[in-house]
Amino acid sequence: MTGKLKAVFYAIAAAVFYALNVPCSKLLLERIAPTYMAAFLYLGAGAGVGIMYLFHHKHEAQTERLEKKDMPYTVGMVLLDIIAPILLMLGVKLGTSANASLLGNFEIVATTLIALFIFKEKVIRRLWAAIGLITLSSIILSLGGEDSFTFSVGSLLVLGATACWGLENNCTRSISDKSTYQIVTIKGFGSGTGSLIVAIIIGEKLPEIKYILPAVVLGFVAYGLSIFTYIRAQKTLGAAKTSAYYALSPFIGAFLSFILLHESLTIVYLIALAVMIAGTAFVVSDTLIQE
Repeated sequence: MTGKLKAVFYAIAAAVFYALNVPCSKLLLERIAPTYMAAFLYLGAGAGVGIMYLFHHKHEAQTERLEKKDMPYTVGMVLLDIIAPILLMLGVKLGTSANASLLGNFEIVATTLIALFIFKEKVIRRLWAAIGLITLSSIILSLGGEDSFTFSVGSLLVLGATACWGLENNCTRSISDKSTYQIVTIKGFGSGTGSLIVAIIIGEKLPEIKYILPAVVLGFVAYGLSIFTYIRAQKTLGAAKTSAYYALSPFIGAFLSFILLHESLTIVYLIALAVMIAGTAFVVSDTLIQE
């Protein structure tokens, strides 16, 4: 398998792993407060990949370890990963799982624009059509209802989360040549601990222990393995193109929402889905072009 094909495989795997997050979190949010939920998801990621790291670190070159010069990106990565999942969990709690899943594709727009204007990553023209379509789809999904022109608070919170993750993706891209195990472990424990502190400060109720373990396991799969494979993909594809393949995740998540949560299909949702698919087709075709 060539390096590019392997990177594409990693990107698609990241999308599949993360697709489990929204519908499964929606079920657990009935028993776990949003900020605690975000904390357990990241702590699960840190613990799971941290255990993997124990078996791998002896085979890791010293040059792969994070250094002092990587600190600004590492700190930014952790802080943004504290804010983003809290916004997402609040958005999922206040809105529908299916909408939240599709709105996750706005992360492509945020990641690409930040990669282009701040990190100077090359983006070809075809991607701009995709950005326009995905933005339009996100606006359609943000409408509170079929007869409403007011924005849903839940949808706006999800969009806020995707913007944070867009910036975080670019921070992570800047250190993606370092140890993937180390990055995900730091992400997990750093962001999880931060969210845990926030949950305690704002006075959220601690959930029963029997609900914590499923959240931690979900965190390892949906966050830990997803972030791990995402970073591996970024090393070859870059931030913008990896986010393009990651666009598969919301569609998988939305499908799972209909299966697991029995959420109904609305006209607004179907229109947004069609526009989103068109935008995603543009952005995925961009990754196949040899520049």
